[in-house]
Amino acid sequence: MYETMIANEPAAPKAADAAQKRLVLVTGPSGAGRSTAINVLEDLGYEAIDNLPLSLVPRLLDGPARPAPLALGLDVRNRDFSASAVIELIDRLTRHPEYAPEVLYLDCDSTVLVRRYNETRRRHPMAGAGSPLDGIQAEKDILAPIKVRADVLVNTSEMSPHDLKAELARFFEYDQDQRLTVSVQSFSYKRGVPRGIDMMFDCRFLANPHWEPELRVKDGRDVPVRDYVQNDPRYAEFFARIRDLILFVLPAHLAEGKTHLAIGFGCTGGQHRSVTLAEIMSDALAEQGWPVSLRHRELERRSNEAAKLSVSTSTPQGTQT
Repeated sequence: MYETMIANEPAAPKAADAAQKRLVLVTGPSGAGRSTAINVLEDLGYEAIDNLPLSLVPRLLDGPARPAPLALGLDVRNRDFSASAVIELIDRLTRHPEYAPEVLYLDCDSTVLVRRYNETRRRHPMAGAGSPLDGIQAEKDILAPIKVRADVLVNTSEMSPHDLKAELARFFEYDQDQRLTVSVQSFSYKRGVPRGIDMMFDCRFLANPHWEPELRVKDGRDVPVRDYVQNDPRYAEFFARIRDLILFVLPAHLAEGKTHLAIGFGCTGGQHRSVTLAEIMSDALAEQGWPVSLRHRELERRSNEAAKLSVSTSTPQGTQT
């Protein structure tokens, strides 16, 4: 994510990168597990501070040096919180010579968040006079630009606190010899290239399952779609060359002190070919021992839209938690 260069000292970048302290910014919609994640990171040895006003972060970082890595929880309810301010903070931190920042985004399906608020009988902080879903959607809209900048995205919809702890330990246990994490994601070129991608591969030359009526409604997580893509005679060599390239550069990035590498696979709609490649590549990298985070941008978008429609038709307006 960040490489520092010191003028007239060409050998300095490796030492400077290795000396950087890990700094994790933790955010996500209310109820998705941000507070739990902060506690987990504290248990892993991080100095954890939750709900710190953004205006105080620079003063914190410019204060006395700390030996432990740092985890900061960012709450949308904070008085000076805004997506633009958080993005500005991320950009500022990437230029900071002492820190290697990462964004951890805890996400959760809207239907699950509604259920969690109903179970706890708590009111959503942004619902106002509306329903819980109104507050959830408003918060997700505010956080959307930050979600795009996430280095690690964890969907907690089906996770227990124990599951979340195990998942976070894979990515953030800083005393491991290997601390480079990899994120693999699929996307649609029609909707633009995701920000922060380090390595990007175009899958649009492969046979497109979209033109097969029985495959059109499926996606690259489905076996028939995977088989269709893999049957393209160009697939095997394409995949092997990319896999070997990634496995070649990962140790080099680790040696340079890099903490995160983002890999993107793009196709026309972000549904079939790119999803297939992202799924299979993430499995291949995990088999080699690399911590891998997998996400499908367009499938997430469609899932969120479907969940919003489903909950809006099943949850009466004005329901209180």
